[in-house]
Amino acid sequence: MNVLVKILLSSIAVIVASYLLPGVVVDSFMTAIIIAIILSLLNVTVKPILVILTIPLTVFTLGLFLVVINALIVLIADSLISGFEVYNFWWALLFSILLSIINAFLADLSKES
Repeated sequence: MNVLVKILLSSIAVIVASYLLPGVVVDSFMTAIIIAIILSLLNVTVKPILVILTIPLTVFTLGLFLVVINALIVLIADSLISGFEVYNFWWALLFSILLSIINAFLADLSKES
């Protein structure tokens, strides 16, 4: 049940971020749910590989390269999902930052007291 709540909150975050950023297009809420699932799967499978491969660059940039990796994950999701379009790398970077902020806010709201 906890996984379903996290996916729904992530899909809400995807919708909100797409409304705030003109360079990101999400067709429907169902597409947002698919985006949330695919982003979760990519974060579990592809992201650790990218992090390991870029350890020297990540250390050199004091961890800021992880934001670039998040943008690359968003661009991979863009290529996999029809109905989800990110215009370029910079919109993907802004989308990943905004998505993280909104997800953190929604997760904080969903915690029980």
